[in-house]
Amino acid sequence: MRKKITGCVLVLLILASCKTDKKKDDSDTWRTKKAAVANATHNQLLEVEKEEGWELLFDGKTMNGWHLYNDPDAESVWEVVDGSLHSNANDESLTAGDLVTDNAYENYELTLEWKISGNGNSGVFINVQELPEVPTAWQSGPEYQILGADHMDYDVPEKRPGCLYVFLPQQNNVEVKQGEWNKTRIKQVDGKIEFYLNGVLTAEKDFSLPEWKEGIAGTHFSKYPEFGKTTEGKVALQYWYFETWFRNIKIREL
Repeated sequence: MRKKITGCVLVLLILASCKTDKKKDDSDTWRTKKAAVANATHNQLLEVEKEEGWELLFDGKTMNGWHLYNDPDAESVWEVVDGSLHSNANDESLTAGDLVTDNAYENYELTLEWKISGNGNSGVFINVQELPEVPTAWQSGPEYQILGADHMDYDVPEKRPGCLYVFLPQQNNVEVKQGEWNKTRIKQVDGKIEFYLNGVLTAEKDFSLPEWKEGIAGTHFSKYPEFGKTTEGKVALQYWYFETWFRNIKIREL
């Protein structure tokens, strides 16, 4: 009888040990994944990215490489907060405006991540011509649309996130991850652009073709002689009265 009881106790101990080990393994796996997410490195280049020619457009600490459009010395709404470029929509004493790169680009691939308030409106302008007679970046640069999911234009086809603003609806449907980081990729080669949102192709256009100029003529942008005129220029981040965050801004020339 004692042998039988001892055997049962041994079996129970083994089963308990297995459950403990399984729980430990699951816990370790969970902690590892959680730690990886929590300790993800931002605003830095991997060695493979350096080999591929990528450059950081934002170092996560300073505004180096950027300035307020047509007003580089202003105390602007743009600031660095927790490793992101942040548009401060709460201090009306600051100078509002779009943030533009110091350098111009022609054939390139640009990637970045962004978050925006629920009803926020922003964008990435490309081929921007920074000229005294052109008061805002959007009067020369076509726009990759950024929009919060609660914005009144969110379901307007030609104003959806990732669109070539006003000109094209989303080529493939994709939603914004509200309150989370979204990923944008913009590629331009010889005037041909591709827009991506969260890995999905959302727009394609050839700015070198006559139909592009014809398309401009049918919109309010026709009032602005510099709009969409070139396939080379600066990159700008739009400020439009709501909080927006940008990080991991990288570019490589093609």
